[in-house]
Amino acid sequence: MDKPLISHHLVDSDGSLAEAPSEVPKVGILGSGDFARSLATRLVGSGFSVVVGSRNPKRMAGLFPSAAQLTFQEEAVGSPEVIFVAMFREHYSTLCGLSDQLSGKILVDVSNPTEQEHLQHHESNAEYLASLFPTCAVVKAFNVISAWTLQSGPRDGNRQVPICSDQPEAKRTVLEMVRAMGFTPVDMGSLASAREVEAMPLRLFLGWKVPALLALGLFIFFYAYNFVRDVLEPYVQEGKNKFYKLPVLVVNTTLPCVAYVLLSLVYLPGVLAAALQLRRGTKYQRFPDWLDHWLQHRKQMGLLSFFCAALHAVYSLCLPLRRSHRYELVNLAIKQVLTNKSHIWNEEEVWRMEIYLSLGVLALGMLSLLAVTSLPSIANSLNWREFSFVQSTLGFVALVLSTLHTLTYGWTRAFEESRYKFFLPPTFTLTLLVPCVIILAKGLFLLPCVSRRLTKIRRGWEKDGSVRFTLPVDHTLAQKTSHV
Repeated sequence: MDKPLISHHLVDSDGSLAEAPSEVPKVGILGSGDFARSLATRLVGSGFSVVVGSRNPKRMAGLFPSAAQLTFQEEAVGSPEVIFVAMFREHYSTLCGLSDQLSGKILVDVSNPTEQEHLQHHESNAEYLASLFPTCAVVKAFNVISAWTLQSGPRDGNRQVPICSDQPEAKRTVLEMVRAMGFTPVDMGSLASAREVEAMPLRLFLGWKVPALLALGLFIFFYAYNFVRDVLEPYVQEGKNKFYKLPVLVVNTTLPCVAYVLLSLVYLPGVLAAALQLRRGTKYQRFPDWLDHWLQHRKQMGLLSFFCAALHAVYSLCLPLRRSHRYELVNLAIKQVLTNKSHIWNEEEVWRMEIYLSLGVLALGMLSLLAVTSLPSIANSLNWREFSFVQSTLGFVALVLSTLHTLTYGWTRAFEESRYKFFLPPTFTLTLLVPCVIILAKGLFLLPCVSRRLTKIRRGWEKDGSVRFTLPVDHTLAQKTSHV
């Protein structure tokens, strides 16, 4: 921590280095916690002069960069014009004795409330700080940046820093500092937005609740279905104990079903949206809320599909390691000796298995490409056409490969009466319904008569020459019609 992590240059928002100005302002930090230490390290490394105010500077001296001046709070607030308040809300009142010295200065609030505090207090931490120091210009910033990101640099974390303040000049000063530290400032407006900014770090996997519950529901359904077919049916009908299949085999049979269905649900709303536009003859009418929400959750469902497919691949590689599999091989060898068969070879099964595995590897590779390009760091390096090609075209190819993989797995099993246990069809037949509908619909959309009409609609053409907007107003829908 004694050496700055980057050289004494200013870092532009695009990551390039720029020479620091000859005169850099002195920046103060009130607080000596983990975030204050990381903030001091980043500021020093970016070429700023840093003075840190602490209640016990001697005890904290060895924890801060050697280039930073560590002193008492009263002395730290004297010369800097910009002061970072790196302490919790309950400690703000301890600074009231410094009101005269802080007058006219810029206070940057970097604190975050807990979920309980956020619900308990009606005003944000920044607004509370501004009420305690009315003669200061309070700016909310850096609360969404972790201490690790400050130390390791913006390339290893989120680059965006939301900023809000009621004082334009103070906000502009902090905006320049954010850029100098290598981050990207985002102007959130007045200090009234601070409550929204402080709620950002409290969000836990926003937008993942519905896809995660959907994936869990599909897993429970298919696991129960496979349990009835592969474990319960042999036990009831033949008295065979197959419960050893529960930890690995049943799970491995369930995972590809969940991955396949989730992947198909990623592309089904696009088909429904296109069909709806063809039926309405316009693109200017709002989609139903359920379809709109479905479209917004496609990324999460795609990543969960990749996760289940990857687990399926790992479980499949573990199948030969099971003790039960070794016993089955030994029993098969003994049975072959007893029947005096020296060569067992089924040409059809050999080809089926080779094609089945090859298609599975290709489908998993395509899913991996979709998952990688959905990462913000990768997606930001692609233009819209490239991103659309990967997510739409290659995604549909992944769906087709997964369908062929499933069909080669099933082969003729759907037509064998012995496969219908408890009169239940094989599991793979259930998963084929939605993907096959999507593939057929995509094929219809490629027909020239349909494709031309859909393209015209998406370019603004309307069937009746008028557009009807449906806008929510106070939970009611108001309709407005404008003629083109």
